[in-house]
Amino acid sequence: MGGESGARAAWLVGAGIFLSRTAGLAREMVFSFYFGNSSAADAWGAALRTPNFIQNLLGEGTLSASFIPVYARFLEHGRDEEAGHFAGAALGVITVIAFGIAVVGVLIAPGLVHVLYPLWVPEKQALTVQLVRILFPMTAVLVVSAWALGILNSHRRFFVSYVAPVLWNLSMITALVGFGSVWGWNAAGRDADLMVVLAIAALVGGFSQLAVMLPWVIPFLQQFRLSVSTKVSGMQEAIRNFTPVVMSRGVVNMAGLLDFVLAGLLVEGAVSMLRYGQTLYLLPIALFGMSIAASELPELSRAGVGRAEDVRQRVQLALGRITFLLVPSTVAYLTFGDVIVAGLLQRGDFRGADTVAVYAVLAAYALGVTASAGSRVLSSAFYALRDTRTPARVAYLRVAVSAVVGVMLMIPLDRVGFGGLRLGAVGLALGASVGAWLENSLLHHHLRAAVGHHRPTSAVWFRLAGAALIAAVVGIAAKALLGSVVPLRIGLIARLIGPESPLLWPLVMAGTALAFGVTYLVVASALGVGVPLSRLRRK
Repeated sequence: MGGESGARAAWLVGAGIFLSRTAGLAREMVFSFYFGNSSAADAWGAALRTPNFIQNLLGEGTLSASFIPVYARFLEHGRDEEAGHFAGAALGVITVIAFGIAVVGVLIAPGLVHVLYPLWVPEKQALTVQLVRILFPMTAVLVVSAWALGILNSHRRFFVSYVAPVLWNLSMITALVGFGSVWGWNAAGRDADLMVVLAIAALVGGFSQLAVMLPWVIPFLQQFRLSVSTKVSGMQEAIRNFTPVVMSRGVVNMAGLLDFVLAGLLVEGAVSMLRYGQTLYLLPIALFGMSIAASELPELSRAGVGRAEDVRQRVQLALGRITFLLVPSTVAYLTFGDVIVAGLLQRGDFRGADTVAVYAVLAAYALGVTASAGSRVLSSAFYALRDTRTPARVAYLRVAVSAVVGVMLMIPLDRVGFGGLRLGAVGLALGASVGAWLENSLLHHHLRAAVGHHRPTSAVWFRLAGAALIAAVVGIAAKALLGSVVPLRIGLIARLIGPESPLLWPLVMAGTALAFGVTYLVVASALGVGVPLSRLRRK
């Protein structure tokens, strides 16, 4: 598969992720309407993150690093029977591990929540325990979905695997609207009951996500044989790859959980602020970084160790695409992230002060967007070169630095805030961005030693940065004309439709983003670094 077909695969992945992330944003919009930055929202953020380590440890990223390179190589060499047996053994082992951890998590949930969030009042802890016990099995189901995703990606069937999470999101949206509004639980103040229903809907949605993928997976399993044997051909290599990746992702995941635990020590609302900020921060990384990295991994794996020049060229082109897409994302979040947050979330129980606080968290996270997305591709290159240890070692250092910087900044920033909210969560987000750039720099350094120069040229970087800065000026002007939250300014749209209209901030967001996006594309094209993205390949 050449560069153009690689780009096509990335767009297929991107289209699937776009639909699932759009559904995810719709879920967050509905969630913020009912819960805002409340105590119940904190409980949900903590409960969702706590069992999520199963999915992060054993899910898509880990299986991509350990499973896809082995499985794709079997397919490349026509060893279909071995591929089927390997896929069955991988499914059996990963299912036993995932559901085993889930059972333990359900049993120890009360003690776990008490240890992680000791300052929360008993009612808040009790709600969190209920949610954790429901969400642990959900994450185990999502791990099995990640196995199905690996099968489909290896066979270059990208769209369905990434669009499947739409069902997970729709299940939760339906539950919130049905019980919250139609049955009137929100008006009756039954926030805790509504949150439990949301968790049950998430579990049902996890099964739905897996079910929609199976009809697409089954045709590729003609030689499939389910087992839990580690002696099946390819399993020992997969386990060798698996162990360092699990360790590195375990450290990264524990760092993410630590951020939420530390936020739990801050004032009420800090956990939910961090979760809202992460959701928006991860959107461009998922849309662009993950889509490019996921579509490139099977092809990088087929190139493998013996074709370092092919790996170098694919990485360079992929990084060029990421730079083109993520630099403006960073600038947009920094310059008009307030109207993005307001346009998506500010309604119901999510008010102006919540928007300002979440915008501050988002701006801190935005500083690391390009680095985080680029690191996805760089890690995929190491996995294709059968080197899982280098990304693991780098991840350990990233986590340590992120934690130290985050804690140092969290305490003084928690004295600053808006209304009842404080900005300690901003310090944790800044620590994450510092760690992201450290990881990115070290991965570049080690990959250059393996395959040579692989970055886009400096000229490309400067031209894209210039296009983004010019677009930022236009975006700021558009925000000043249409309306803004920081600083609070009633603009043209408020005068046209009224300051209390529910369409106010969505329209301001759309107008500002359109002015910024069109300007960026036009200027980038004029500077010779616009679409087609193949121009970003280094000559």
